[in-house]
Amino acid sequence: MPSLRTRMVARDLAEPHRVSSPLELLFDLTFVAAVSQAAGRLATAVEEGHAADAAGPFLAVFFAIWWAWMNFTWFASAYDTDDVPYRVMTFVQMAGVLVLAAGVPSAFGGDFTAVTIGYLVMRVGLVSLWTRAAIAHPEGRATAARYAVGVSLVQVLWLSRLALPGNGPVWAFVVCALADLSVPLFAERPRMTTWHPHHIAERYGLFTIILLGESVLAATNAVQGAVAHGLSADLVVIALAGLAVVFAVWWIYFSEPAGEGLSERRDRSFVWGYGHYLMFAALAALGAGLEVAVASAGEGEHRIEADATAVVAATAVPVAIVLAMLWALHAPLGRVTVPPPFIAVAIVLTLLTVLGASTIGVAASLTAIAVVLVLLLAATLVRKSRVPATP
Repeated sequence: MPSLRTRMVARDLAEPHRVSSPLELLFDLTFVAAVSQAAGRLATAVEEGHAADAAGPFLAVFFAIWWAWMNFTWFASAYDTDDVPYRVMTFVQMAGVLVLAAGVPSAFGGDFTAVTIGYLVMRVGLVSLWTRAAIAHPEGRATAARYAVGVSLVQVLWLSRLALPGNGPVWAFVVCALADLSVPLFAERPRMTTWHPHHIAERYGLFTIILLGESVLAATNAVQGAVAHGLSADLVVIALAGLAVVFAVWWIYFSEPAGEGLSERRDRSFVWGYGHYLMFAALAALGAGLEVAVASAGEGEHRIEADATAVVAATAVPVAIVLAMLWALHAPLGRVTVPPPFIAVAIVLTLLTVLGASTIGVAASLTAIAVVLVLLLAATLVRKSRVPATP
């Protein structure tokens, strides 16, 4: 049982065996619904031939999901008393996530009211925790106070945006998002919080698994629906190729250790942390792409509107972004396991499948993407085995 109340002080950034707490794992699970809603709406839009129209709303909604998760994750890495008040404020943020998830369908239609309200609920919990840290931890008071004030002021901007016709123009969203992104840059100037590098690397890895899990779930649901109308050879090939893509992406992502790199170059943490927005968004979009690919195997009245090129692009583009970000995120840390030339070739070959999709079909194209990823992984493993071990 947690203590009724303990003094909130910064945790040791060199604390050994630091791992995610059960509360953090539960917090992550509340994002499953939000990610599923966003990916599902994107998949539906692609199937109907409106991928371009859904791209903007998807990126906007996913920004809210990612930023809410990231804010709590980095706070918890520096301050985690795990007492009753801490758990209650975490519960408040979890409730906000569920409200945000409920508002995802409306957000794709241009109404961000519910998403903004959910965001507000989460911010109440987060600002309460930063305020508590400012009061209880004199050494980090300036940083914590800057976070509390900065987050509160930006939240006023988000609420003000709702008063504009149609929730305001796109540039208003961009301004609010940039203001949100600037808060940590402003707050960490007097003193960087004592976030734990290995703990942060593990937390990002766990969220990656959640996103990949969404891909498996989306594909499974699509297969279930397709099987109900008859099993086909294309469906089997697409399902197996999709699973191979997810497995290869998982293997490649976790081939790049980030804990040591973050420990040695804490000043690069903003690049690594912020850059994961594109990585995570691409992983979520990959789930939508695989769902569309499975749906494309339907026949008759169950056929989708999107052509083979659009279907394959829905998988190939996210995979290419994941590979590109893999290098972009780890190069600044000085630790890149997968050679950049290998990544570049894999990206080019993956995108070429889009050009050939109308000729060879969706099943063959997805198989080609899976083969490219497997070859990339195999080449990396062979190269690594030939490098002499460091004494």
